[in-house]
Amino acid sequence: MTWTPDLTLKVQRVGAVQVAPDGRRFAYAVRKAMLANGASHYLTHLHLANADGTQSRQITSGEKSCDDPQWSPDGKWIAFLSDRAVSADRPGKRNLWILSADGGEASPLTDLKGGVNGFKWSPDGKSIAFVALDPPTDEEEKAIREKNDARTLDENIKRNRLYVAPFELSPTNGLPTLVAAPRLLTPGELCLNADSTRASRPAFDWSPDGRHIAFSHVKTPSPDDWPTANVSRVELSTGKIDRLLDSNSAETSPLYSPDGKWIAVVVSVNPPTWAGAGRVHVLPAQGGAARPLAATYDGFGRYSELVGWSADSQRLFFTEAHGVDLRIGALPVDGGEPRDLFATPGMNLTGVYLNSTRTHVGFAWETASTPSEGWIASVADFQATRRTQVNSAPTPTLGRTEVVRWKSTEGMEVEGLLTLPVGYEKGKRYPLLLVIHGGPMGVFSNSFIGNAGTYPVAVFASKGYAVLRPNPRGSSGYGSSFRHANRSDWGGGDYRDVMAGVDHVIAAGIADEQRLGVMGWSYGGYMTSWIITQTKRFRCASVGAGVTNLMSFNGTADIPGFLPDYFEGEFWDKPQIYASHSAMFNVKGVTTPTLIQHGERDERVPLSQGLELYNALKRQGCQTRMVIYPRTPHGIEEPRLLGHAMQGNLDWFDQHLASGR
Repeated sequence: MTWTPDLTLKVQRVGAVQVAPDGRRFAYAVRKAMLANGASHYLTHLHLANADGTQSRQITSGEKSCDDPQWSPDGKWIAFLSDRAVSADRPGKRNLWILSADGGEASPLTDLKGGVNGFKWSPDGKSIAFVALDPPTDEEEKAIREKNDARTLDENIKRNRLYVAPFELSPTNGLPTLVAAPRLLTPGELCLNADSTRASRPAFDWSPDGRHIAFSHVKTPSPDDWPTANVSRVELSTGKIDRLLDSNSAETSPLYSPDGKWIAVVVSVNPPTWAGAGRVHVLPAQGGAARPLAATYDGFGRYSELVGWSADSQRLFFTEAHGVDLRIGALPVDGGEPRDLFATPGMNLTGVYLNSTRTHVGFAWETASTPSEGWIASVADFQATRRTQVNSAPTPTLGRTEVVRWKSTEGMEVEGLLTLPVGYEKGKRYPLLLVIHGGPMGVFSNSFIGNAGTYPVAVFASKGYAVLRPNPRGSSGYGSSFRHANRSDWGGGDYRDVMAGVDHVIAAGIADEQRLGVMGWSYGGYMTSWIITQTKRFRCASVGAGVTNLMSFNGTADIPGFLPDYFEGEFWDKPQIYASHSAMFNVKGVTTPTLIQHGERDERVPLSQGLELYNALKRQGCQTRMVIYPRTPHGIEEPRLLGHAMQGNLDWFDQHLASGR
């Protein structure tokens, strides 16, 4: 038995581990790939278990996913989101559903054309606040049916709105039922921040007395408008909205303290940067100046999240990348230094949730050698215990993964993960695959190497490859200065960092310098396309959704503010900088055989970026192959297509690197 792309697709993902208010039970979500009978989609369903993990049972079923379970304050109900049809004319829209924690059938709470993106129970459990996108009008639906639906960019913008829905128990079936239609709380041009879809980093929060909701809002739902985020507060009884924070920084993730005196907010640097940097602040709940708390290790970047307040309102729990690990920490409100609460080396945490009584946290936890499972820790001591057995079936032998460090130029110390081939023999040299992450503010962490992904590490290791995954300058997890160290320098210091990592593995006697391959997705695709224009050391390459031409990318992507931030100017002001850092302006003479993979509906890195590289290589006689994945945005979402991409990469590297292995 050995690892294959098909086997990685059988690994299930655990998430949304939510402990009941009394701490006696917990709900969690399990996602699996559905491939039988011609299917190709992921299906998520909810499970319920005792706090010790016993008597676990699935509580939702069907062909439509159910996720984001949230307990009512009294612990009697679980609300969740599902795209199961509420109305025959609105299939596939995510709406709010509710079921009894003691069992029974779920009942819909909302039936909205635009769907629900995120929600929270009121403190008294009599209402739910939620975010929903403006629905299409009757005229717009008619235009779509009649194929008369031309659209003009940046006009008739659909915004994410905040609503509140009061409900009562139905006298007929005892299930919660809406008392009246959901009430809009944010009219006009207010648009709830996209972070509203992330329950562990919410865009809104109820005050403890249920009289107000603080929320983060942006100019439009465009991913390019996140720097415009501000924080306001709405009074439920009157609908009056007050601006709490209004600066040139991006202000997100408001959280009321349990005593109602404070609101915690994440405030970015001024001006906001795409690389991400900020501080947690607290401000008086009734309004006033915000006060910064102590700086955190990673400068509260893109992989940092507020989890919640302690019950005594004296600390804020947060998660943050720390190298290849993700840790849970606490920030004292008195300004004291942050303290690690849960920081086990080699562990990767995802989706940390604090229960409503602030006694327990639930999260998914994995390591390089163990797949995702649900864990629970008491806030009293943060001693975590595994509580699920979702991925308990035996798996094939894995290659050993270890943390490696090396020196790059300018004295930069760089860290990464090295996975050795299955059956590794010291002194024997193996073909080396260099995998580069996206972002560039991404980070390779200690996640399970058997997870399905475009570049399947466990599969590569089982086929006799060593795999290096570096975190070069620009990565998260090493502090704000490190994350910003590639400003105006893509393809410079970061290129030297990854090449120094390759040299380090060669010098260690592990890698065969005559059999090197390189690959990466998004920014990793940028780096891969750049590398083949700078060196002929690699026998082959795979470029996934790569940025190959900084100028044309900036004019076609859905984030036109991204590169001007990183390169500190627009391309028309700095054309030489954009050109000199683009693979397409350095592509002459490339001979490295290159596979290109790209999503047909990618708005983040448009398909044209891959086509530019493909045609340039083909016209020069360089061996190249391009695979376009239909229906696919920036990441491959359908498991069959993901399996095809994995197998395609495996075949490509086997074709060019297998000789002499």
